[in-house]
Amino acid sequence: MGWLMLGLAIATEVVGTLMLKATDGFTKLWPSIGVAIAYVVSFALLGQALKTIGVGVAYAIWSGVGTVGIAIAAAVLFGERLTLPIMAGMALVIAGVIVMNISGSHS
Repeated sequence: MGWLMLGLAIATEVVGTLMLKATDGFTKLWPSIGVAIAYVVSFALLGQALKTIGVGVAYAIWSGVGTVGIAIAAAVLFGERLTLPIMAGMALVIAGVIVMNISGSHS
């Protein structure tokens, strides 16, 4: 169940971060409320995931997969460029998360 909670936490964090663009610097009420709700839900789900997944591994996965997901979604939704250095960085993030996960440092 922890892994499901972590996946949902990542999804809501990605949604919240993507919605930041619509807030126009937090000058638009409804998108700003949406961002706040998405982040609260994401942290609540992350907290639930931490009941069965080690904090180091869970946070690495949450932040790493979230970062890669946001970069890809921003390219698709907003036309942001995925340059070779950006893609190399994303590969390094994924590799780091994999190494942490297989290292046995989770509960």
